[in-house]
Amino acid sequence: MSSVTAKDACPPAGPYSQAIRANGQIFVSGQIPADSTGALVTGSIGELTQACCNNIQAILTAAGSEVSKIVKVNVFLTDMANFAEMNATYEKFFVHKPARSCVAVHQLPKGVLVEIECIALE
Repeated sequence: MSSVTAKDACPPAGPYSQAIRANGQIFVSGQIPADSTGALVTGSIGELTQACCNNIQAILTAAGSEVSKIVKVNVFLTDMANFAEMNATYEKFFVHKPARSCVAVHQLPKGVLVEIECIALE
């Protein structure tokens, strides 16, 4: 088991790794809409979703993997009214249609509206 660090992705907001590589899989921690300095991204839910996806892509690249190897995605929204717009951005990024769950939560770290985590193959 080893941790993955990507300088081009949002740094962890707490005591955890951006991702963990274990047994041929990469477990990417929940990515919030923030840039590589940790500054929150502003904009529409589509732009926030894209920022999360950009972080995922940077982490997978650092791990030697790629988006097309993602097998499972979990999306967390603070308001299901944002589902359609999130989905419009999501489907452009995850064109291979991995398995997915999307749930509404009361709140997310730093007050963001969306967070995305995933599992990919090496």
